[in-house]
Amino acid sequence: MSYSDDFLRTVLKRTKTVAVVGVSLNPVRPSYYVARYMSLKGFTVIPVNPGHAGKRLFGAEVKASLSEIDAKVDMVDIFRRSDAVPPIVDEALEQFPDLQTIWMQIGVEHAEAAAKAEARGVDVVMNRCPKIEYQRLFGELRMGGFNTGIISSKL
Repeated sequence: MSYSDDFLRTVLKRTKTVAVVGVSLNPVRPSYYVARYMSLKGFTVIPVNPGHAGKRLFGAEVKASLSEIDAKVDMVDIFRRSDAVPPIVDEALEQFPDLQTIWMQIGVEHAEAAAKAEARGVDVVMNRCPKIEYQRLFGELRMGGFNTGIISSKL
């Protein structure tokens, strides 16, 4: 999949609220630090994981499913295996009539689910990470290719 920088920049600029499906409460898991990064960048992050429902993460209650969210969601970011994508996309399309984007993380792709979302006017990004794309497009990547957020006075 190839996405223009303008397309990705537009998606990220217009997004205010992100439901992160498959988020972990473990701070070393990619789903945790991507969601944390996005919350620190001003996105409203709604964590979704049935195994952690009712707990709090980044100031928000973890929801068991998208259908438990009663707020407007601009983007659904999927941290699940590719074969788990279709029911997530179906639920997102049903729950959020104004949904703008389905984003599938690195390694996650599902052409049929993507086509279904696109047929409903929803943009789809597959096999990419919004944290990496945000850092790349808005000048936050460091020499090592990533921003760890750690600053040392002993350099």
